[in-house]
Amino acid sequence: MQAQFEDFEDQTGLRFPWNMFPANEAEQKRCVIPLSCLYQPLRPRTSPVLVQIPPTGCRKCRAILNPYCRINSATGLWGCPFCGTQNQLPALPPLEKMDPDGTIEPQVAQTQAQGETQLPFPVDPAALDIEYVVAPPETQKPPIFFYVLDTCFEEKADFESLKQTVQESIHSLPPDALVGFLTFGRHVQVYEVGVEERQTLYSFNGSKTYTAEQVSKRLGLTGALAGINNGALTSASRFVQQHAVCEFGLDRFMETLEQDMFAVGKQERQHRATGCAVSVAESILQTTYPRTGARILVFTAGPCTEGPGQVVGIPYSEPIRSHHDIINVASVAKRYRESSEFYTGVAKSASANGHTIDVLIGCYDQVGLSEMESLAHQTGGIVVQSDSFTSAIFKRSFKRLLLQDEATGALGFGLNATLQVKVSHNLRIRGAIGHMTSLHHSDNDTELVSASKRSTLRLFRSTGDSSAIGESGTDAWKLGAVWTHSTYVFFFDVASGPGIQLANGRESVPGAAIQFITTYQHPDGSRRIHVTTVERPISATGSGELVQNFDQEAAAVIVAREAVWRGVQSTEWEPNDGVRLIDNFLIDLCSHFASYRANDPGSLSLPAEINLFPQFVYHLRRSGFVQVFNSSPDETSYYRHCFLAEDCTNSLIMIQPTLTAYQLDKEPEPVVLDSTSLKPERILLLDTFFHLLIYHGSVVAEWRRLGYQEQPDYKYFKDFLEQPRLDAADILVDRFPLPRFIDTEEGGSQARFLMSRLSPTTSYRNVDSMMNLATRGAGAGDGESGAVILTDDVSLLTFMEYVKKAVVRPE
Repeated sequence: MQAQFEDFEDQTGLRFPWNMFPANEAEQKRCVIPLSCLYQPLRPRTSPVLVQIPPTGCRKCRAILNPYCRINSATGLWGCPFCGTQNQLPALPPLEKMDPDGTIEPQVAQTQAQGETQLPFPVDPAALDIEYVVAPPETQKPPIFFYVLDTCFEEKADFESLKQTVQESIHSLPPDALVGFLTFGRHVQVYEVGVEERQTLYSFNGSKTYTAEQVSKRLGLTGALAGINNGALTSASRFVQQHAVCEFGLDRFMETLEQDMFAVGKQERQHRATGCAVSVAESILQTTYPRTGARILVFTAGPCTEGPGQVVGIPYSEPIRSHHDIINVASVAKRYRESSEFYTGVAKSASANGHTIDVLIGCYDQVGLSEMESLAHQTGGIVVQSDSFTSAIFKRSFKRLLLQDEATGALGFGLNATLQVKVSHNLRIRGAIGHMTSLHHSDNDTELVSASKRSTLRLFRSTGDSSAIGESGTDAWKLGAVWTHSTYVFFFDVASGPGIQLANGRESVPGAAIQFITTYQHPDGSRRIHVTTVERPISATGSGELVQNFDQEAAAVIVAREAVWRGVQSTEWEPNDGVRLIDNFLIDLCSHFASYRANDPGSLSLPAEINLFPQFVYHLRRSGFVQVFNSSPDETSYYRHCFLAEDCTNSLIMIQPTLTAYQLDKEPEPVVLDSTSLKPERILLLDTFFHLLIYHGSVVAEWRRLGYQEQPDYKYFKDFLEQPRLDAADILVDRFPLPRFIDTEEGGSQARFLMSRLSPTTSYRNVDSMMNLATRGAGAGDGESGAVILTDDVSLLTFMEYVKKAVVRPE
């Protein structure tokens, strides 16, 4: 079944934990894992379906014509499976073959399309996932890139490297792209990129908070949507100009750009007004290009120490906040809350106007990403975290962000995206989790808002309803930027009551129908409407079919996303709360679907469909998404941000990393993530998504130190050492952001990255392991038992013993 789930994902971009839906609310409660799905709108397809015709929508609920609509050829109407409304077919010719009542089932429509008459292509089963290419609205502009550059650096080499990287990125932009530029240090400087004759800048006090009206007045902006008109310089094009026009001026400006000149004491941090800079950049775009796709690229080399959004004070004697400080120190918690609220306000404005904010970090220390998290989270932005702007992680990740397709020359992302979900009357929408914001109370799109208001009976309100989750109370969301890897979770609930009846007396669909409508600005200038429509069968009450259609990989990712979302929503959400949440999911799921005898742990038997779920939970509860020990707030925010953006496969790697073993005279093979996999003669390749680590066992490390790989007679050993590196390079091809590469060996300091992820089956808490440690030394192990890990964590085997006892205990 797992292969079928993956094939369905390749076809539609969808993964459901329950691929058959329960019949009623009682059955749904028994399912434990939420009725939900992972949706990846722009997942690369082998044969994408693109049509250059406008979509045909239902006149009442605005759902798009799809293969699950019932077509009545006698009247030329199609019945909407979501609201039951009869609609006129677009240019439908008379049909020669039909059912006695004139209704053509979707599967029959394919046969008809191959005959003498043609039905509209959207009703063909091949159109489950289809993308419409339509003309863009008049207000749509080419993609906009607004650079927000930090000039506060302790090392000049870092600053020069950033300048060079930014300059190269500007050269790589499409000729019709629009570009804006500002720098910030203690104050914020906005540059007139549209004026080539002179370099003019406008300065803003970094310690103050400016409204959009104040920024507009200071810069002399009109407030109307302005742009480039026959080369004439308008108020908007003074600060956001076409790339082909301002490229030379930007080159000249970048060559003369200097670091922030304000003096800094020996025991003081740089004066950095990050919050003011981001706010001014968004205010400029909000005034000149509202509701237009744009990216604000924020480059920061340290924490904000001035003005709104301040993270820490100037003196080094004041330490930057930790998780403990945010929860227990009142003054730190107050500043953290105020800064987070400020950035959230900027993010809401950016999201409402279709602007995306990306945060690119080059600093060893924290920069305040935890406070700024909403900037990227609510606008669909990306976060790249690196130690320095000279590092390969930053340079290659940023280059990949602006990489253009070799065939079309188009950028690899969509802008100003919205997503709407339609459900049949036997479902309700509980909410969604991902990088998005709700459109329910927005006036940006009256059609979306009116549609959501008409569907209030099928929505959970975000307030006063304990079943609501994530961005709830709506059926439409603003995504901002959308990538091929962008993935979102949607939660549903079984709705009681009869289904929709069509004119012929039949129900609209035999199962539960869901339609996803994603509208976005394509990099080639067109407007795209991506429509995915699916139907899930309904199980008979009390049948065992539900568990047979259970996708445990998707379930693990969705449970993890709910735990992460709750941690992001509240600083009071502690690691123990997350552990308790996912433990309850596991115990309740096993209680309902496993077979066992009460008070007999040894009798517990899990169905094959859920036998891997416990180990996913084990690794999840130890991961950085739930645990914050030994992690900074910025590090936790970075991991959670990436997790909420990735598809099912990459998310599963983050939860349970992959471990591959290499041995001489053997093919590489995946091995269990356990201390027993540590062998002296092995090389291990660990992929955690954020790190790629190559670990050499003691014997291999000793051979390498002796230089055998340099001798002609040992070429096979050289090839053996190179194989993990080649496999790691293959992984890096599609990975974004670029992971940190680590090469270590047994006893090396960085081997801790591997040891912390292994299940400690052999640890100091095990008597046999301690004997092995005493006789052979720390970190050593024989070919059978593996190495000893010095940790207090329980192993997977011990964890399962506790799970069995909890499951078989009578309630």
